[in-house]
Amino acid sequence: MLDQKAFKALFDGFNHTKIGVIGDIMLDTYWWGNVDRISPEAPVPIVNLKRKEIRVGGAANVALNLRALGAPTTIFAVIGNDVEGTDLKGLLEAEGIQTKYIHTSADRVTTNKVRVMGRNQQMMRLDHEHTNDINAAEEAQLFKNFCAYVESEQPSLVILEDYNKGVLTASLIKSVIDFCNQKGIPTAVDPKQKNFLAFKGCTLFKPNLKEVKEGLKMDIPQINAAELFKVHHALYEQMTHAISFITLSEHGVFIADTSSNKLIPTHIRNIADVSGAGDTVIAVASLVYAASKDMVLAAEMANIAGGLVCELVGTAPINKAVLEAEVNKLLVS
Repeated sequence: MLDQKAFKALFDGFNHTKIGVIGDIMLDTYWWGNVDRISPEAPVPIVNLKRKEIRVGGAANVALNLRALGAPTTIFAVIGNDVEGTDLKGLLEAEGIQTKYIHTSADRVTTNKVRVMGRNQQMMRLDHEHTNDINAAEEAQLFKNFCAYVESEQPSLVILEDYNKGVLTASLIKSVIDFCNQKGIPTAVDPKQKNFLAFKGCTLFKPNLKEVKEGLKMDIPQINAAELFKVHHALYEQMTHAISFITLSEHGVFIADTSSNKLIPTHIRNIADVSGAGDTVIAVASLVYAASKDMVLAAEMANIAGGLVCELVGTAPINKAVLEAEVNKLLVS
């Protein structure tokens, strides 16, 4: 539990906690409309489009969550030389996120996930993207920019956000984590399957339960602290990281280092949409850990934040005032 003084100091401190985010950024496009008939051409609903909305997704949504909590945030990514890339940078800049290190590639498109929405539910999703690794020149430029940022800004923590879209190559992952370790800067990782075990030496590793099972090829017969602590040690044997933070959907979250662990149950919510919840969880956990170095507090607050954004439709960042009120209610003595 936090006392009132520590609680206020923590939230005030977010405004001075610099965070760098490196990974796959994307545009989330929503077409909203009405559905009242089936097409005569095929057995599919006809959506009469009414409005279009664009939001940031992937690592960009992680950055948006950090900025929503007040953290000075810089993003490192690759976009295409296209309208979607321009729109994506514009959305980030409008929120005060530093975008000068985003590289524009002549060989790639900006990832755009187009969702057609009818009756407040998703009818279809169209993905336009490249998922091959960025080329060697783009990787070298990205890492050069990253090193310059670390040297000049000295961030409190760096997040590696992997969506398997090609920015976080195995070699770039190693270079970024090794450089941060040399500089004494903690790293937090949200992995995907392709390079799941490539994040050796990171500080905080945040897979979900499905990713752990597939990445370790490991059966987890029961969701309890003892079984999950075995998972942490299995991960540690391969990655020598400091902290495992495993999200468990309706079962909550699990946090562990080599000597301690805690299974934190979820709070009852009215779930509307889980899109982007993982982005909120890694953002909040990373920021709280950077500001407090308290892994359990980071997990507890991230668990609360993930539940709150699931009550909203579509990808949306956490609201600082709402999170502050909920943490005050649940965690402050």
